[in-house]
Amino acid sequence: MTYASIMVSLDLGPAAAARVQLAADLARRFEARLIGAAARQVTDPVTAMDIAEAGRIYDAEKERVLDELRQARDLFEQAAGPGLDAAWRAALAPGLTYLAVQARAADLLVVGRDGDAGALGVPPGPLLMEAGRPVLVVPPGLVRLRAERAVVAWKDAPEARRAVLAALPLLQKAEEVLVLGVGPETDGQAIGDVADFLVRHGVPATARMVPESGVRPGAAILANAAAQRADLVVMGAYGHSRLREWLFGGVTRDILQATNACCLMSH
Repeated sequence: MTYASIMVSLDLGPAAAARVQLAADLARRFEARLIGAAARQVTDPVTAMDIAEAGRIYDAEKERVLDELRQARDLFEQAAGPGLDAAWRAALAPGLTYLAVQARAADLLVVGRDGDAGALGVPPGPLLMEAGRPVLVVPPGLVRLRAERAVVAWKDAPEARRAVLAALPLLQKAEEVLVLGVGPETDGQAIGDVADFLVRHGVPATARMVPESGVRPGAAILANAAAQRADLVVMGAYGHSRLREWLFGGVTRDILQATNACCLMSH
């Protein structure tokens, strides 16, 4: 397995350039195409007194959105740098819907952790639910994902199995990978099987159970990732319903709000 096409979400927030640099570095390492994508819907006027005024307001808003998309394209081209097989996609459309549809062209989506920051931003949680592709969530300011040390947060569910498979190209380049079992529903045999699966694919993996404690699973995963000096966490996302996660809290929500490491997630 490898990544032949990587898509990065563009916005005009302060973390966008660093995120493009990170995605471009991955594209170079895997000899992949890098696709930049951005979209924003033109807002219909709701306070216009007549048709002519509504048209003027709409045209002005459309030109403003087009200018934002041009800025995003320029940022993408500058931050990605030369020597890449690169492409740009943009549209006057809802950003989340557009990116989820365009995901058909990519093996991996790269999106900012703080997706609502800046114009054109796409939040990672809803994208995970809609895209049907693995999503690499990047904290602000990171310009490179070395992935020399990684943590696989395992729960025996389809989402985690998809995430591990999607992460294989990165994990195969790692020096140390820890398969971490957190919570009463995970047992030693399960994480042992996952570690053995990874080893058979050339990944230097070991397994460890986290003892029961009062610490929330998300916090335990992040603490173990920090102790391992891991800059990549691999995990399934939204194993429970997303509504339940956002109402009552959950591992996905905790990780998305607090992670300082890149997280490769799959739903």
